[in-house]
Amino acid sequence: MKRSLLAFALFAVPAFAQGSAPFTVNGQGFATLQDAVSSIRMGTATILIAPGTYRQCAVQAGGHITFKAVKPGTAIFEAVACEDKAALVLRGQGSVVDGLVFRGYRVADGNGAGIRTEMGNLTVTNAMFLDSQEGILGGEPTAQTIVIDHSTFAGLGQCDESPGCSHAIYLANKGSVTITNSRFERGTGGHYVKLRVPTVSIADNSFDDTAGRKTNYMIDLPEGATGLIARNTFVQGRNKENHTGLIVVAAEAKTYRSTGLRVDGNDARLAPGDSTSPAFVADYSHDRLAIGANRLGAGLRPFETR
Repeated sequence: MKRSLLAFALFAVPAFAQGSAPFTVNGQGFATLQDAVSSIRMGTATILIAPGTYRQCAVQAGGHITFKAVKPGTAIFEAVACEDKAALVLRGQGSVVDGLVFRGYRVADGNGAGIRTEMGNLTVTNAMFLDSQEGILGGEPTAQTIVIDHSTFAGLGQCDESPGCSHAIYLANKGSVTITNSRFERGTGGHYVKLRVPTVSIADNSFDDTAGRKTNYMIDLPEGATGLIARNTFVQGRNKENHTGLIVVAAEAKTYRSTGLRVDGNDARLAPGDSTSPAFVADYSHDRLAIGANRLGAGLRPFETR
């Protein structure tokens, strides 16, 4: 999978948002993102976001809203978190985030994120989450559907700023999470992907941990799950807090059945000089997983029951 094409834009974006109304809804301009969001109320609309670096945030309380960069990778949200949570706190009927960049989020409880999803389905595409405690966090106790595609997660996670760890992606719901065509790299603690959901689809992504530090699992399904983990590439780095497994199933509970979880067509390697011997898949569920033909480098054990 090719590295995200958004990266080039981060060093070419003017700090000044174009015009006096950088946020536009149906042709009407707004000076702040929150004003644009509030104007939609319970309706359905797209907020077009001009190029610029924005130290502001917004809470979506209703409606179906698409947050869309006019040019992907040029609308950058930085540091300022609403409700001490995230740049975007989403509890409407549905949300789409397209082409935005989030960087530098840190809050007192250790969960500063680009996006906090609390209600409604969510689709994220062509986005970047950089150098924060968390990338995307949240969920709701219903059949929420979350889709993440063609996005980059770098410099995320922590286990030493709060009692609990934070992760690049940490989601929980009773529905599903799909993550495709995305890149994860240089984690700074916790897991790259942690999902407490019954159904997952994690495919065609790259996980590059060679520059990671104090990281844990690549994919953690702590309460079990069914679905698919396929055609991903993994390189496990040397500077791990926990190096015992790359994909770990039901390490905390057996809330969801894992029978039939298919792990197939992945490519996994250890970084040069790594002398550990982790399990590619470590299973605590004792259900019958569907482990297919994965290409594993030297030192990796295919499967371990715990």
